[in-house]
Amino acid sequence: MSQETVFEKLVDNYYPSLYRFAFSLTRQESEACDLTQETFLIWARKGHQVRDDTKVKSWLFTTLHREYLQKHRRRVRFPEVEVDSAEAELPEIAPISIDRLDRQNVLEALARLDPNFQAAVALFYLEDHTYPEIAEILQIPLGTVKSRISRGVAQLQVILSDALSNPAGISKEVARG
Repeated sequence: MSQETVFEKLVDNYYPSLYRFAFSLTRQESEACDLTQETFLIWARKGHQVRDDTKVKSWLFTTLHREYLQKHRRRVRFPEVEVDSAEAELPEIAPISIDRLDRQNVLEALARLDPNFQAAVALFYLEDHTYPEIAEILQIPLGTVKSRISRGVAQLQVILSDALSNPAGISKEVARG
């Protein structure tokens, strides 16, 4: 039998019972479907590691349960909240007036960024490199690139908003630092 045929037979045999198990855990049809499909995706990637055919069913159920626990932990740790309901908790950030910014102020603000963030922000915004290119240049993981750019931009916003409220602020700080 071909690999596709074996996989289709496996899905036919175990999908209904895996779905019922997933539904008993999640109590939501869409999540149960996603969890069941994720289990079969993992099987497609790693199922060849199971040597004993009698262990396939328990492997699938164990995998589904682990995926459920992982997703549940993530949901508890990072709950989804509607922006409207959390609006009061969000920090107020005044928009930066583009008219009041000039190249010199932005470059001076960039010079004040934490050195860990400075290179990633400069490569992305000034040199137009992609995330993968920046990861290669700085020899860091792609996720770290994204994190550094995000945090660097947040720092840059604070620095620039401070500069707009005190126009001489950046130059004085750079001269001191």
